[in-house]
Amino acid sequence: MSSLKIGLIADTHMPGATPHLWPEALAFFKGCDAILHAGDLHTLDIVDTLSDIAPTYVALGNGDVGMTDPRLQLSWRLDFEGTIVGMMHHCPSPARKPEAVVMKAIQKRFETLPHILVFGHTHAESITALNQLVVVNPGSPTLPHNRSLRRGTLGLIELSASTATISLHQIEEKGVVKHPTIAPLTWTSTTGTISV
Repeated sequence: MSSLKIGLIADTHMPGATPHLWPEALAFFKGCDAILHAGDLHTLDIVDTLSDIAPTYVALGNGDVGMTDPRLQLSWRLDFEGTIVGMMHHCPSPARKPEAVVMKAIQKRFETLPHILVFGHTHAESITALNQLVVVNPGSPTLPHNRSLRRGTLGLIELSASTATISLHQIEEKGVVKHPTIAPLTWTSTTGTISV
């Protein structure tokens, strides 16, 4: 497997939150092989902007009702050279709900579980290991933790050989930096093991 970078973003809420995404966020996605947006766009403008950087896939959010575009689906199951990444907008947060509730919601969308599940909706960034499944929410770059407009968070999946490293990043005025409190997580496909 060649090395792949997949950018993660969710809950941009544009243009209501802000007419344009932070330039630091767009720069962060340069060099990505794909960008996954976990929903609540509100307009297609951000999809067009991200699509100029890399192929972009969007999980329809509750704020995207009535939007139609081939890049938008209720959920995605994407195969990145053998690593399966699923995406949906609304998933119960593993930080707030029991594992059984989270897994039941995921299984409603996916007949076969992905290796990594990307979701949004809560605006709260997180990476959680549920047995052999990694569940990641990149948070919101514009309205983090459902607060007022400010620089929020993005995510990244780096795939190489049989491993995937999932990390979260904070947008700052001078650029994007590793998340200050949430450590990256590495998943290995050959054994299904997860390490922090």
